[in-house]
Amino acid sequence: MPATLYTHQAANIRKTWFLMTAFFLVVIALGWLFSQVWGNPAILYGAIIFAGLMNFFSYWYSDKIVIKLTGARPASRQEFFQLWNAVENLAITAGLPRPKVYVVDDPAPNAFATGRDAKHAVIAATTGLLQILDKTELEGVIAHELSHIGNRDMLVSTVAVVLVGFVTILSDIFLRSRLHGLNVGGRGRGNRAGGILLLLGLILAILAPIIAFLIKLAISRKREFLADASGALLTRYPEGLANALRKISAGGAPLRRATNATAHLFIANPFGAHGGLTKLFMTHPPVAERIKALLT
Repeated sequence: MPATLYTHQAANIRKTWFLMTAFFLVVIALGWLFSQVWGNPAILYGAIIFAGLMNFFSYWYSDKIVIKLTGARPASRQEFFQLWNAVENLAITAGLPRPKVYVVDDPAPNAFATGRDAKHAVIAATTGLLQILDKTELEGVIAHELSHIGNRDMLVSTVAVVLVGFVTILSDIFLRSRLHGLNVGGRGRGNRAGGILLLLGLILAILAPIIAFLIKLAISRKREFLADASGALLTRYPEGLANALRKISAGGAPLRRATNATAHLFIANPFGAHGGLTKLFMTHPPVAERIKALLT
């Protein structure tokens, strides 16, 4: 197996701990602010418990959460024989345990890997991908995803889905409460509480692009180049992955259940040619650059 496959393991583990620690501190800080506004210290204790539980679930159950979010289902060997064979044979070549195999019933061609480590990994492909790729192209995509697993890219990627997703949900809940004029201050405290919460709401409204930027820091676009290179070395046929990327990018149609939280997991932009706000989440290098790197 190429040495490049495992070169970023330690860095990805550090990034995972950074994300979990940052999430813990942010939630506690928000809990402290809310406890001050409401004058209720129990809110702070609740925030500490919530942050701890979310870190626990994001690490141990993030793969199951991602599977639910993407609508993936287990793929049987009988129904998806070529996919099973590609995953099994390439996992043996890579010296990795065979990941669980899933499919997403969607005509948009794409694939992703998830799981906290190689023993709990999942590789999923859309039915659209399986329809348009030949054997060597599918092997190129699977080799790419196995490289993410071997390098533990999917650990930090999957944890980011859960943690960033919940920070966004919390911010949205708060902003909606302000828009609906929720009165959270008691008598004599309403004006002060309202002013503080309005300011806090503006701060939280700014968090969306900051969260996007943090994702870009945590999940470097270089990981895609690394996985492409490692996958090509695994199959010894870079043209297979290059051709697969051409077909995937030409698909154009967005993945039905793609979200900004899960976009970085996929082998290519899941929002199609017109990604809109996805430009904030530039976790994928341009396909043309990836193909050029593979073929030079």
